[in-house]
Amino acid sequence: MKSMTSLAALAALLLAGTAYADTLLVDRVARSADQPRPTQGMTMGQVRTRFGDPTAELAPVGGGRPQHPPITRWQYDGYTVYFEHDKVIYSVPDRATVYEQGPKPVD
Repeated sequence: MKSMTSLAALAALLLAGTAYADTLLVDRVARSADQPRPTQGMTMGQVRTRFGDPTAELAPVGGGRPQHPPITRWQYDGYTVYFEHDKVIYSVPDRATVYEQGPKPVD
């Protein structure tokens, strides 16, 4: 019954001429897998040599204690690279639109 209600709501939107689409974060990340990005363990120098200068280099945060190492972010077109000290720990695609749906909050 729920699928019939969803189908009816979709039909009503189409008949009203309203275009609306959600992009799930998981779907976009899967699609962006083809985009070359820095991989874990690369140094800042290797990233700069292979991918060029970032559009923005944000100042490091943390670093006051060994259990809180300095984390630096470099922003590129379409993704952000996170470094711990001078090594890549993550390379994450940027959020695409305001319609993108991330995980639901835990109640």
